Amino acid sequence: MDAVPPAHTATAHFPQRRPAPETLHPSLWLGHQLARANELAVPSGFASLDAQLPGGGWPRRALTELLLPHPGVGEVRLLAASLVATQRASRLVMLFDPPATLSAWSLQRLGLDVGQLLVVDTRAAVADNPGHAGSPGNRLWALEQALKSGHVGAVLAWLPPRLPADRLRRLQLAAQAHDGPAFMLREVAAAQRPSAAPLRLVLRPGGADVLALRVLKRRGPPLEHTLALGLPPVLSATALQRSRAGVQRGTPATVPATAPAAQGLRAASFVNLA
Repeated sequence: MDAVPPAHTATAHFPQRRPAPETLHPSLWLGHQLARANELAVPSGFASLDAQLPGGGWPRRALTELLLPHPGVGEVRLLAASLVATQRASRLVMLFDPPATLSAWSLQRLGLDVGQLLVVDTRAAVADNPGHAGSPGNRLWALEQALKSGHVGAVLAWLPPRLPADRLRRLQLAAQAHDGPAFMLREVAAAQRPSAAPLRLVLRPGGADVLALRVLKRRGPPLEHTLALGLPPVLSATALQRSRAGVQRGTPATVPATAPAAQGLRAASFVNLA
């Protein structure tokens, strides 16, 4: 009698599931998804914006570029919630080279403690010492050192126009040691040039107390539509009425950096660094 061959047990072969990119390295992500933040992100105060930002808020240890047609489109009000949260955590907020005298009255209405703001004005130092440290590279040395220091909680810096790419790359490297958000405000024409900043947003006025925001670059898929964000009001009732009338005539309304109280940021500490 022939020997019966041993029975073979059928083995099901299932394809191995590939590990998610973020499990291999926190800086990896798929092209159709938002990247996960390595550090806990800082909420912006706008739910619709946080939903479109990798990590659900403003990144830490990285630059965020805000590109503006001109100062005063609502950039300070956009960032106010994160700056206030930084101060409430007993951390320093630094304003670097603001383009005009800031309104203490407006900042206080946004919840900021103006007495605990550090304002660095390198242009004043250059004016006092003509020919000394006047180049943008030398002026940005103070900003670079502040990012590296670890003593600043949030930075809001208005950068000089046509900033070379290598200078911005140095700031991005310095921001990797900065445990907090670092906002770089630049001219909107910079959108046509490459940048080391991982997050780039274009801001434009969208009407009275409304900001139109477009995501130019993020760690994730492109965002095709523009976000309309309602900003905290700082205009008086009369000024708001005039602003709305201007919108109806087709003129976008903006809030200049110096309005509505021109007495300036008297309570803040002013430090001039070359």
